Amino acid sequence: MPASPIILHHFDESPFSEKIRLIFGLKKLAWSSVRISRIMPRPDLMPLTGGYRRTPVLQIGADIYCDTQCIMRELERRFPEPMLLPKGYQGLAWGSAMWTDRSFFQNTVNLVFGTNADRVPAEFIADREKLRGAKFDVAAMKDAIPQMRDQFRAHLQWIDAQLADEREWIAGDTPSLCDINAYMNLWYVRSNLENVDEMLGEFDHARAWAGRLRAVGHGTRQEMTSAEALEIATRATPETVEQHDPGDPNGRKPGDRVEVVPDDYGKVRVAGEIVALSPQHIAIRRHDPRAREVVVQFPRAGFHVFAA
Repeated sequence: MPASPIILHHFDESPFSEKIRLIFGLKKLAWSSVRISRIMPRPDLMPLTGGYRRTPVLQIGADIYCDTQCIMRELERRFPEPMLLPKGYQGLAWGSAMWTDRSFFQNTVNLVFGTNADRVPAEFIADREKLRGAKFDVAAMKDAIPQMRDQFRAHLQWIDAQLADEREWIAGDTPSLCDINAYMNLWYVRSNLENVDEMLGEFDHARAWAGRLRAVGHGTRQEMTSAEALEIATRATPETVEQHDPGDPNGRKPGDRVEVVPDDYGKVRVAGEIVALSPQHIAIRRHDPRAREVVVQFPRAGFHVFAA
């Protein structure tokens, strides 16, 4: 039986998806692209994820990986060369996402939408308010542009300072997750604003670094429909192996019924039976009328787990 393809459910404008596409480029992987809409509904994806709606989602057969942390971890496990965990900085490489994906990204997204406030479609605003569970206030973002410029510059200066000794990459001689995580925000700004070269003007090291990452590419991409991806899942059997975590502080174990939910936004609870867990991931088995049996994996950092 042929191996299941690597399928990324994403949209081209997604900065978090760009992180994964860049990994495909660094690891020279062939992958299938399922382009989902920027807003709901996503009728062929929800049966796979159980309602989780953040972007992107990785699918390999009937195994589904949610959140870039989880996706990165699985790609590094399956395709260890070239390694994206810099020697001596493995923990910091993983942890860097808590900086880049939260405070840095929040400043970046506010700057982007504030600058483009007059062009944001009403249906997009309504969708993001459901996702966030709070008002998506583009007028307030517009008013905050001066502060967001300050904040973006401060984050950018950290990157530039790390590269000031003429190194090419943030944490060593080769690109790593530290680079991928941080680059997302520069990519998002460059994709949406017109004065990016001016913003980067004083940061020669960071500007050159971003150019090196931009040149990496996205590996070998081919398009696939969402219906085709769902059909692949229905014909596959999950391959996630049962795994215990003897140190789990709450005594969770395979077979327990739980609900998993992000701790910040997109707070849709996904219910299932634990198959595997560790300090950094939890995998739950679900049964869906359309997708049949799937195993959905989430990170532990940034997600809450409740007894079902």
